[in-house]
Amino acid sequence: MLLGAQLRRLREARGVTREGAGWEIRASESKISRMELGRVGFKERDVADLLTLYGVVDADERAAMLKLARDANSPGWWHRYGDVLPSWFQSYLGLESAAALIRSYEVQFVPGLLQTPGYARAVVLLGHPRAGVEEIDRRVGLRMRRQELLSRPEPPQLWAVIDEAALRRPIGGPAVMRGQLTALIEATRSPHVRVQVIPFEAGGHAAAGGAFTILRFGDQDLPDIVYIEQLTSALYLDKREDLDYYAAAMERLCVEAEPPERTPDLLTRLRDELYPG
Repeated sequence: MLLGAQLRRLREARGVTREGAGWEIRASESKISRMELGRVGFKERDVADLLTLYGVVDADERAAMLKLARDANSPGWWHRYGDVLPSWFQSYLGLESAAALIRSYEVQFVPGLLQTPGYARAVVLLGHPRAGVEEIDRRVGLRMRRQELLSRPEPPQLWAVIDEAALRRPIGGPAVMRGQLTALIEATRSPHVRVQVIPFEAGGHAAAGGAFTILRFGDQDLPDIVYIEQLTSALYLDKREDLDYYAAAMERLCVEAEPPERTPDLLTRLRDELYPG
């Protein structure tokens, strides 16, 4: 998806039509469309020919784009979970693993990257009440495997804004919630994790429409991606007007939320008040 979005920007900047780009690589206009949406595999030769057509001559820029093409064709670790993983979420896992900064707003649940196994199991059971034990274990295992990116040598920065409602909703029962809030408190000690809470007294706020995530990548030429999850699908937004809107909403959320330095005390108070142990 990242490579496709960048190819689209290059094509549009050069004034080349999809039909013209397809002619260059001996393909149809619809294939160019699918490539730009990230819905088809990439041949390095096709990408190289398109870069030439779009006037990309800088060796470093070409090398970076061709590496993206190779990476796009390499199966990620999550493919081993294909039996419990919808195709629309596989795209997100690839983007998440490549991100340098992950900013998320959650209103219903604790963010997946910060969930404990017990909390994750309770959330999975809500969405899959008829699933067997083995399937539930696989889904929880997938969520725990995702979290390994936070402990790798060069982890992304995670900046999570959580509505107080998610912390008060007793998912899995008091013991699970106490463990989850304790884990959140510990997560705030990481230099790569920032957590903010929007308290009830803040009233209405900028993202009342629902949860979303903004992914930013290390390469300045790659566009941000806004991810919005739905029950049976997801939206991936990369148009400038959409990005600007969600970035502004996220900035307002961070202002309206309690400052990050107050988060450990706030979480401790909620934990001990709601889920005494």
